[in-house]
Amino acid sequence: MVKISVYGAKVICASCVGMPSSTETFEWLQAAIDRKYPDHSFEFQYVDIFEEQDNQEQREFAARVIEEDLFYPVVLVNQEIVGEGNPRLKDVYAEIDKYVK
Repeated sequence: MVKISVYGAKVICASCVGMPSSTETFEWLQAAIDRKYPDHSFEFQYVDIFEEQDNQEQREFAARVIEEDLFYPVVLVNQEIVGEGNPRLKDVYAEIDKYVK
């Protein structure tokens, strides 16, 4: 199963003012991916980088987003970063296609 992860925060990053929020981006990606790939199921997860995470993998990547000043939301497909800040659907689809075609 293809896993789509979005790491973001309630507050829009300083460099991303004027762009959709992390949760809006997550919801938009989920809808767009489900429309493009109706015959495939995906695991979607949203992780708030400023909230405590029980999962070690999520905790470590959330810390990386903060420490490396990545533009959030950061979008991953099976742990590969495919977009930061304002992700492009074309890039997300290209990575998904590696797993579903």
